[in-house]
Amino acid sequence: MLVALAALFWGLSGGIGAILLAEGWGSFVVSFYRGIVGLLFVLVWLILRPGNSGLAKPRLWFWAAVAGVGVAGNFSFYFLSISEGSVAVAATLMYCAPVFVFLVSFAIGLEQPTPFKCVAIVIVIVGIALLTGIYDVGGSSITWVGVVAGLLSGLSYALFIFGFKFAARNGSPQAALVIAFAVLGIVLIWPASLVQVIAVLGAPEWPMFMALGVLGGGVSFISYIVGLKHTVPTVAAVVAMVEPVTATLFGILLLNESLGGVQFLGMGLILVTVTALSVYSSKSQ
Repeated sequence: MLVALAALFWGLSGGIGAILLAEGWGSFVVSFYRGIVGLLFVLVWLILRPGNSGLAKPRLWFWAAVAGVGVAGNFSFYFLSISEGSVAVAATLMYCAPVFVFLVSFAIGLEQPTPFKCVAIVIVIVGIALLTGIYDVGGSSITWVGVVAGLLSGLSYALFIFGFKFAARNGSPQAALVIAFAVLGIVLIWPASLVQVIAVLGAPEWPMFMALGVLGGGVSFISYIVGLKHTVPTVAAVVAMVEPVTATLFGILLLNESLGGVQFLGMGLILVTVTALSVYSSKSQ
């Protein structure tokens, strides 16, 4: 339930971010507030549970910083992809993160390619082509910038997972998240523009920024990490599909976005195949 709740909140955060983008706010300032409000939540978590934090270990700081760069890129590219296309397409492209993990693992020799993995990756590529309509020059509803940004958000998310995994080995997850979100704030404060960051505090949309941070950066991350302690990775991999599905429904029902039959086919290929890859990877570990 906690993992599903986290995925639900992440899906809703995409829709909330899309509304803020439509109001004229930039993707960097939206990402900044999602992370900074999340920082406040995980900081309270760390204060309440300070034991075995590992804050004295340099390795925790290094890997948590890597995770921070990853989550900063994930948030920023995700909202950029939304602004150049739709919530549904951006969320599904981000969901391709496990594919990048496999490709990098193949390249550096951590894993050996298998027929199942290779076929799955090809199917995902076909799904991306169908979802984004990149085969139809000039006829796609999402720009090339949106497609690349969506894929980079998935790649950045893979970097976050990689960094957070090693950081958590050297300290508590709450300590790792505090450092990661702090690094996010440092990385994004310049592109977000200090003027824009301050302007949010007096803008009528500030409650939406707070809701974005609470749901997309605070409660969701805590729920997901705590939930993982009480479920097996295979179940978590399947339940995580709630995020792109929620984002898609939000876009269609509340933002008047639309997808064609071919796009739904592409989305289905991606979601089912990536979930199968995640389950297969969990079982083989």
